[in-house]
Amino acid sequence: MLTNPRSDRVKAVRALSRRSVRSRTGEFLAEGPQAVREAVAFRPDLVRDVYVTPDAAERHTAIVEAARSAELWVHEVTAEVLAAMGDTESPQGIAAVCRVFDVPLEEALAGLPTDALVCVLTNVRDPGNAGTVIRGADAAGADAVVVSDASVDIYNSKVVRSTVGSLWHLPVSTGSTVPAILAALRARGIRLLAADGVGTTLLHDTDLGGAHAWVMGNEAWGLPQETRDACDDVVRVPIYGHAESLNLAMAATVCLYASAEARRTRR
Repeated sequence: MLTNPRSDRVKAVRALSRRSVRSRTGEFLAEGPQAVREAVAFRPDLVRDVYVTPDAAERHTAIVEAARSAELWVHEVTAEVLAAMGDTESPQGIAAVCRVFDVPLEEALAGLPTDALVCVLTNVRDPGNAGTVIRGADAAGADAVVVSDASVDIYNSKVVRSTVGSLWHLPVSTGSTVPAILAALRARGIRLLAADGVGTTLLHDTDLGGAHAWVMGNEAWGLPQETRDACDDVVRVPIYGHAESLNLAMAATVCLYASAEARRTRR
């Protein structure tokens, strides 16, 4: 059992909270049973080490057994050690160091179905929003998520926690500029739908047939004019009550589910 919260190993894991360290090592920390369970189940090849407290090992025997069956390193640690490794206020007793798995844009868009559904995040800075949109895209059956280079690092611990394991379920490409993303989508015949509060087309009037991508903007200022101009349509979610607007994650989920329902009825 690892008992020293000031050991070099613990410090090395803790350092993964910094983007510079994640970039240098190619590793990140996934905290909590949902994230670890999905990483072990869907991408065990990316899991380097699993750390678990004795209490958590008893509560999550299926996760521990699956990790050991996959011949992963499983280390028992004290609660103090696990708390020192991560940055959550209430650790849930289990975490895993995983390898970064950036998917190149061309690879993420290769082999998409004729009715492909893609979600694009441009200049999204809030970790919770980014993670929740990835989770929503997964739930809606999207085929890929593309995150622009000016957005938050998807391996930020808050993003990883907010995806609740969806990070391992579908291709997520990062690092490309917005113009490059839109050009790559258009080259594949994918219609570009900008989701923005200034849109003149209402969501329920939008043609959601065929392959299309929802382009989502920054939480505070939405999409810049040049991005809206580069899209085929600018769509807004109607507000029927007195709310000023929907936040990014809510709007993205509404749009993605509208597309999912349209696709479901056609298949």
